[in-house]
Order: sequence, then structure tokens, then C-alpha cells
Amino acid sequence: MSFHGDSEVLLTPAEVASLFRVDPKTVTRWAKAGKLSSIRTLGGHRRYKESEVRALLGAASEAAEAEAAANAAAADPGKDDRQR
Repeated sequence: MSFHGDSEVLLTPAEVASLFRVDPKTVTRWAKAGKLSSIRTLGGHRRYKESEVRALLGAASEAAEAEAAANAAAADPGKDDRQR
């Protein structure tokens, strides 16, 4: 679900879940835990600001890249010495 114009673009739980490759219920749990803020529609459904979701997605991908680099270094600590 998207609103254009003066207002912020809002995403449904399913749209957020597809970006993170998780179940929509996980997105709802994140909102309940305070990791992601949500807006309630008049019908009580949650909507998420696209800008906040993109920021969280960027932070998550940076953390995953850092963890992957650390794991690679830990798995083969002498790799740098052999490349020289």
C-alpha cells in the first residue's frame, strides 16, 4: 500500500516482510518489540513508514556484511599472509 504526494509512503506488513525475507508475523513482532514503529489504520491494521523500513534494511545489511567479513577472517586467519 502506498500513498504519494505530501504524505509518507506506507508499507503493509507483507511488503515489509518481503523486503527482509521474513514472515509478516515477524514484522508485527518487531513493531511490538519497538524495533520498528508502526501506524495504525482506522481498521486497526499496521502500516510502516518506507523511509524507516529502508533505514533498518540498510543497517541490517551493513551488520550482515560486517559479520560475514568477521566470520571469513576467523575461518582463515592466515589468509592475508599467504596473499602477500
